Amino acid sequence: MFTRVKKLFLITATCTTIIAAPLGTASAEPSPGIKSDADTAFELGLLIGDGKGVDAAYLSKASTRLQAAIISLRLNGKLKEALAFTGKSNFSDAVQVSTANQAVLAYLKSKPELGWQGAGNNRFEPSAAISSQQFYKVILENLGYQSGADFTYQQSETFAASHDLKEIAGKTSLLNSHLATSLVEALSADTKNGKRFFDTLQTGGVIAPGAALPQGERIGLGQNDKLGTYFTDKNGRALYFFTKDAEDVNSCQGDCLKNWPIYYDANFQIPAWLNKADFAVITRTDGAKQLTYKNWPLYYFVKDSKPGDVTGEGVGGVWFAAKSDYAVMLGTSKEVGNYLTDDYGRALYYFDKDTSGKSVCEGDCLVNWPAYSSTSVSVPSTIKPSDIGTITRADGSKQASFKGFPLYYFIKDKAHGELNGQGVNDVWYVVDPAKFTGTTASAAPAAPTVKTYNIDIKEYSFGKGALTVEAGSKVIFTNYDEMKHNAVALDGSFATPLLAKGETYTVTFDKPGTYNYFCEPHKSFMTGQIIVK
Repeated sequence: MFTRVKKLFLITATCTTIIAAPLGTASAEPSPGIKSDADTAFELGLLIGDGKGVDAAYLSKASTRLQAAIISLRLNGKLKEALAFTGKSNFSDAVQVSTANQAVLAYLKSKPELGWQGAGNNRFEPSAAISSQQFYKVILENLGYQSGADFTYQQSETFAASHDLKEIAGKTSLLNSHLATSLVEALSADTKNGKRFFDTLQTGGVIAPGAALPQGERIGLGQNDKLGTYFTDKNGRALYFFTKDAEDVNSCQGDCLKNWPIYYDANFQIPAWLNKADFAVITRTDGAKQLTYKNWPLYYFVKDSKPGDVTGEGVGGVWFAAKSDYAVMLGTSKEVGNYLTDDYGRALYYFDKDTSGKSVCEGDCLVNWPAYSSTSVSVPSTIKPSDIGTITRADGSKQASFKGFPLYYFIKDKAHGELNGQGVNDVWYVVDPAKFTGTTASAAPAAPTVKTYNIDIKEYSFGKGALTVEAGSKVIFTNYDEMKHNAVALDGSFATPLLAKGETYTVTFDKPGTYNYFCEPHKSFMTGQIIVK
């Protein structure tokens, strides 16, 4: 267990609100230059949404085959024609959709060259989920490439990636947020005839004449076999977090900034499934501006020479690839060194009275030390993924754990980097993942094992000789005779009831001494002795 730096506080139990929300960064401010793909897709008329537009609820819904078909018709300028179609021949399951969409399905059936022949047996399956492979096929066909000639269906994602279309690759079931990002991603792609797709859509009247492509930087997504998905700039260059920024967002200065240049642009475009509220811009002490994600400033690494390089991962134990799905992150403090935080940089604590897999913090304790939970999966590369787990609390709720021990926030940590819970009452501490081995409670000596001995009553006898046992042992008397017997101490310290054949009775011997006993019905010849040490 690491050295404990003590800081004592009086914890009151009068607070009734559990504060477990992300902490803000004092110098950070939301930036109007940060724009989501969802905003762009809606403004350009590429994604309409439902009754409330392209809001968070709509973006979180699963995408369907019918949606993909409608988007395809919108992109090639045929949607109005499809909505006005009056042909009667239709798919057998067209009744599952609205009247307007029934016209769309009938239109698609009448024009098999559009590539929407259905799912077989005269069914379209309009509500079926759509994969990234299927949607990239839609995009590629709208770029002018022909399935079966320029690429096969199985090659859809590979062929799309060769045209810089890859941000939703590998998804077996898409959300509407994925559609938004894929549509915006496609705007910069070239069509088969060499024209930019955005220009083609604008010429065809799909996009308004005065509209423009998103400008500035873009948060991209890189893939690595070991790291998973991480943030990049628009050119695929990796972005990083610095653990010392948990204490002070201006921690990287001088030569540090030469090796780790800051990431900033006046305008940013982000994937639709990321939350704009998680991004902000800080003004550093030198006046430079820098983009932050979940309170963490973003940096490049000077030794990354090409897209796909992540040579900054784990450098010095304080630099890690920027990600959206950290279950825990690391902060670094001059006072306590490295410690676990949540993904927003808020300190996490352990309770020294807990044991592995069990929290004893309840009631007012839990008000002051809210339980931390997370559904994310990534961890910094210096932490073993298997060390992060989940326990089930007494009320059935889930709580994140490290090496089996529950993790908590502290209600008095209000600002980024605060460690007000460190050393409280000598039982609350931050977690140094390299040094933490468990709590004092878990290291306490185990209760001594209670030994059990048997005295079998057979043939009017308690057995041969005295029985020697340890203090605290249990002795089980069992009668095997047809006649009833009991065992009564001469000093009155114990007495069993009369035991019929097969019945048992247990006596616990806590105090050392010699205990002589007899059977009342046969006391003239049935005697025994137990020696307790």
